[in-house]
This record gives sequence, structure tokens and C-alpha cells, in this order.
Amino acid sequence: MLIDAHVHLDKYGDLLDQALEQIEKEQIFTVATAMDVPSYLELKEIAKRSSLVLPTFGIHPRRAAEYADRLQEIASHIESSAAIGEIGLDFHWVKDTSSYPAQRKVLEYFIAAAREQNKFVNLHTKAGEKEILDLLKKYDIRRAIIHWYSGPLDILRAMIDYGCYFTIGVEVLYSDYIKKIAKSVPDHLLLAETDNPGALRWLKKNDEVGMPTAIKDVVNAIAELRQSTPEQIEKLVHGNFMRLLANDPALTEVDDRLNRMQGQKAEKGMESAFNASPTKLGQAALKAARKDR
Repeated sequence: MLIDAHVHLDKYGDLLDQALEQIEKEQIFTVATAMDVPSYLELKEIAKRSSLVLPTFGIHPRRAAEYADRLQEIASHIESSAAIGEIGLDFHWVKDTSSYPAQRKVLEYFIAAAREQNKFVNLHTKAGEKEILDLLKKYDIRRAIIHWYSGPLDILRAMIDYGCYFTIGVEVLYSDYIKKIAKSVPDHLLLAETDNPGALRWLKKNDEVGMPTAIKDVVNAIAELRQSTPEQIEKLVHGNFMRLLANDPALTEVDDRLNRMQGQKAEKGMESAFNASPTKLGQAALKAARKDR
């Protein structure tokens, strides 16, 4: 099944119902990342409407200054969240350098909590890549998702060596540099995301709202770049995400649910193949042969 490892579901507004309908219809497991306390509380309510939504709590670096002196107030939200995100550093888009100490303080608080509570983290790393890697090493955080990496290739390699997971998102459709990164990430560390609903609007400088099915475009693009198939990439990303969840008591229910749903999908695929007409089977074989050329 499809996994979208980084989405801001609380930003859909009037289109939320439509987004949730797509998630259910297409069976897209969605990691819904928060940017602050209000967004996390909203995501928890949204998650009640779909078992395919995992709400996670984090303070985005753009919001860090608002929370740096109130960290004890957010401790209960960290404890209630099965995973942590979106957190990180941004020394590129955030121009106010006076906020950087607050970013560091908030990030380290979350990283320390992730270590203590054994939770995976979903990280924003823009222009803070090396500092974040050093912090992961300091706290021995071994389950880290690097969201939308676009930094230096030497730090990319160092993060790969450390075992970080990387989400490839919609920018892979437009950027040669992101395509290079998408080809560089090893199979066992590859994940996919959309950063919906705002990523496409930001990239294309228009009013387009990214809907959940955009994850299919990402998977297709990754498959083409890696000389694979969408089905193989979908299976690879699913397996990697399951490994990220493995042996996590806070995510046992999610782990069981995804295993069950994947099994149901496989059963439906076998049933469809068993009931297919000779014509359809011939068409499928011809399509597969063309892919192999």
C-alpha cells in the first residue's frame, strides 16, 4: 500500500473531506505532521475520522521562538504522540537570525524526548543538516526521517551512513538536484512524501492544492529514476516504513493494521488475477514485457 510519510492534513480547510476520501479510497497511510500545538490538536481530531492517519506532534522551526520558554507546557503533547514531527532547524528560509538559538533549544528538547521515549522523528533540515546529524549522534537517535532533503551531498552521504531514512517528495518532478538525491538514497532508506497540501503551490507558484493522490506521481517518478516500477517502489517504501515501526510499543496497533491491510491488498490482487479473462491476462503480460525492454 502507499505510504505518505509527511503531510499537513490540518491545512486542507474546506478540502479536508475530499482529502480524507482520497486517502480512504486509495488506501494511503498518512503521517500527519504538526507544526505547533493547535495543529497537533486538530490532527488528533482528524485522525478520529480515518485509521489511515497517524497524527504526530512537533514544533516547526518557524514556530520555535513561540515555544522556547514554554517547553514544559508541551511535554504532555510529546508523551501523547506516537512519533515526533515536524521538528528541525531552518537557517535558510527563516531569515531572523535572532530566532536560531530558540530553534536549537526546541529541537534538542524534542530530540532528548525522542531518545527517552524511543520515538521516531520527522526532521526539517534546511541549512542545518550537519548540526542535526551531530544531534542525532549525540542522542543516539536511530529512527530518523529526513524530510525533503535538499542539502549538501557530503552530508547526505554521512546521514546515509548513519542510517537516516529520506522522504522523496513532489520536487522530484521538477528539480534535477532532487532527482540526483532520489537516485542516491539506498533502497533500504527510501521513503516517499507529498508535504501536502502546500508543496505543489510553493513549487509552482500558483494556487494548486496538493491532494493525497499526488503520492502516486512521486512513486512513478522515483520508479522511473531508479529504473524500477511503481509497484516495486510502493512495496519497497512500505517495507521500509514497516521496519521503521518495528518493535515500537507505541506503534504496535499501527504496525498490525498496516500488515493486515497489506495482506488484504495481496489477497484482492490474487483474486483479481484468478478471475481475470484470458484477454486481460494477455494484456497484462504484454504490458509487463514492455516494461522489461
